[in-house]
Amino acid sequence: MSIPKEPRQLMINLMYLVLTALLALNVSAEVMNAFLSINQSLEVTNGNTVKALDATQASLDNLLKDDAKKKYRPLQPAIQAIRDEVASFSSYVEDLKVQLIDGSGDKNGVHDDGDYVIKKGERYKLKGIKNKDVTTKMMVTDGLGAELEAKILESRGKIVKAYTDVLTKHGKTLGLKAPEVKSRIENFEANLTLNVTDDWENSDKKSWAEFNFKQMPVAAVLPSLTKMITDARNAESSGVNQLAELSGGRVIEFNKFFPVISAKKGYVIKGDKFEAEVSVGTYSDQINPNDVTITINGQSKRPDKDGKVKFTETANSLGKRTLKLGASVKNPLTGEVSKGNSEFSYEVGESSLTVSADKMNVFYIGVPNPISISAAGVNSNSMKVSAGGGGGATLKKTNNSQYVVTVTKPAPLGNECEIRVSAEGLNKKAKFRVKRIPDPVAKLGKSSGGAMGNGEFKAQAGVLAMLDNFDFDAKCQISGFVLTRQAKRADPIDKINKGPRYSGEAKALIMRAKPGDVYYFDNVKAKCPGDPAGRKINSMVFKIK
Repeated sequence: MSIPKEPRQLMINLMYLVLTALLALNVSAEVMNAFLSINQSLEVTNGNTVKALDATQASLDNLLKDDAKKKYRPLQPAIQAIRDEVASFSSYVEDLKVQLIDGSGDKNGVHDDGDYVIKKGERYKLKGIKNKDVTTKMMVTDGLGAELEAKILESRGKIVKAYTDVLTKHGKTLGLKAPEVKSRIENFEANLTLNVTDDWENSDKKSWAEFNFKQMPVAAVLPSLTKMITDARNAESSGVNQLAELSGGRVIEFNKFFPVISAKKGYVIKGDKFEAEVSVGTYSDQINPNDVTITINGQSKRPDKDGKVKFTETANSLGKRTLKLGASVKNPLTGEVSKGNSEFSYEVGESSLTVSADKMNVFYIGVPNPISISAAGVNSNSMKVSAGGGGGATLKKTNNSQYVVTVTKPAPLGNECEIRVSAEGLNKKAKFRVKRIPDPVAKLGKSSGGAMGNGEFKAQAGVLAMLDNFDFDAKCQISGFVLTRQAKRADPIDKINKGPRYSGEAKALIMRAKPGDVYYFDNVKAKCPGDPAGRKINSMVFKIK
């Protein structure tokens, strides 16, 4: 990206850089709305540019009606060619914006109220403000991003050609020497911001389109597209005004002026500094910084040579902070002073870290234990999370703020498992008890004892180990039991069974059941996840009916 000399172009470029930086953060709904505010400011600026150029072109056309100025008439078709190309490019990009808005809205093929959330009869916000799928599909998968890339290069080439052709063919008539023609053409092309950069080649992206649009929310892509229109309008302004100057026919047309604030962050932590640059949102490359005054909460600031005021204040109180901005600009030709006002708000919050178990305030051995870690006012990418203490814990990240902890052994007395979190000057340790999975309940079918019908009793295949009211997805298995049949007027018969299902001898004993018999299930053992050996659980007694 070339570095333009005009204050407005520098301001636009800075706003775009801030926008790109914000995309790397975990943005909130407020920041999404800030993207749309930037988009609206750019659209207003583009509208003011068009009005100023209309006035310049009208002034030139009127001037060239004089036959004494007819040698400058070749400038008119060159200026018109530049303006027609920029209008075509702008219309193309505006159509892309409509497709994105509708594609993330009601998808009815037009930009209408159906693409918005309506409150009190007014458009409140875009329905697809955070939609990343539609931008990826349209701009990357469907190839519109590559088409846009080609369109940018095509329009840039046509603008440069229109400017170059008129100077090359009519430079001598216009009073320019050959070295000056060459210098003007080189400077014009070098300072055009309408271009395709090669930044993506140093990234992991496969193309310019993927670098700029893949997985970008609609709220962020809209100002990016509007910024491309702004670049085209800058090229148009540069071409039209430079050509108009050759005839002495350029005028400065001031419309509405408004202060624009470009902040590093829209959310700051209490005690940190809020930093921003404030400039005038309008266009004229003849604006002298001495003719500009910017006020912030009533305090006057004189801009630097680039037309900007650097503003810094310490965020000492929590909540919303509003800056009342004002700008006044004196027209160097007429002496007329134009004024404008606006407001900018940012939020001040406190940093905090919270670690919570998603199911219970305890870690169970042998099962995944999900936890959530939230960090208010902290970039999640800067967080470092680890597990320590007792239990032989391991940690695995599953989502932006979610992790799974696995423990393999009981923690020594007083030595609990710790989750340690650090982020941007904050440190926190959260302690959790480590326990074995609760004892399962031995059952035949749905019963743990009592009277059971002869047919139902014989239909059971073995003993189950049930974890009742346990929130985790865990299963225990019966590892063995002693089965005893006590028939009427007979000695008891014992059989040892290994595993949950009846063995041959145990099955035969079960099949001998008659009404009045009593069956005992003793020394029942079950093994659960994390158990080194089977644990003894409840016994069962059934009377056959």
